[in-house]
Amino acid sequence: MRMLTVVDYDENWPALFENECSLLQMMPGKVISNIHHMGSTSVPGLAAKPVIDILIEVTSLDELDSLNNALEHIGYTVRGENGISNRRYFTKGGNQRSHHLHAFAIGDAQIIKHLAFRDYLIKNKEVAAQYASIKKAAMLLCENDNHRYSTFKADFIQKHLRLALIDAGYMD
Repeated sequence: MRMLTVVDYDENWPALFENECSLLQMMPGKVISNIHHMGSTSVPGLAAKPVIDILIEVTSLDELDSLNNALEHIGYTVRGENGISNRRYFTKGGNQRSHHLHAFAIGDAQIIKHLAFRDYLIKNKEVAAQYASIKKAAMLLCENDNHRYSTFKADFIQKHLRLALIDAGYMD
């Protein structure tokens, strides 16, 4: 059983991302256009679940689907859309998850949202500190239920995602 945990920022997270990025860049074909570190482990100083979230922009989800065996060969479990339309989701590490891989076709609005939120948290240290507090409280209150953990954070994320999109010039 996976145990939900939130830990203080780990200086090794950027290197773990870079190592995985190098591995992904060796994938066959030219389906991967860009690779981004996203999520809380991409924000210096932010407490997070110790799982590296990676966003890849791909030329085609169908072409990416043809690489499922290659991704399994490097340790990923294929999860399909996993609740988000037009996404491909992969996990690595079994019950001791180490990486989440989120793939979207180039130009998908989800890419803009994820990167805008990350950049907003990096730019706004006080907001990031509030988010860390909410995440730690959510972890204690959720009784190891990942859905409840996400629900506790949802209002904060929704509010600050909107502010992030305004800040990045995507909304008025």
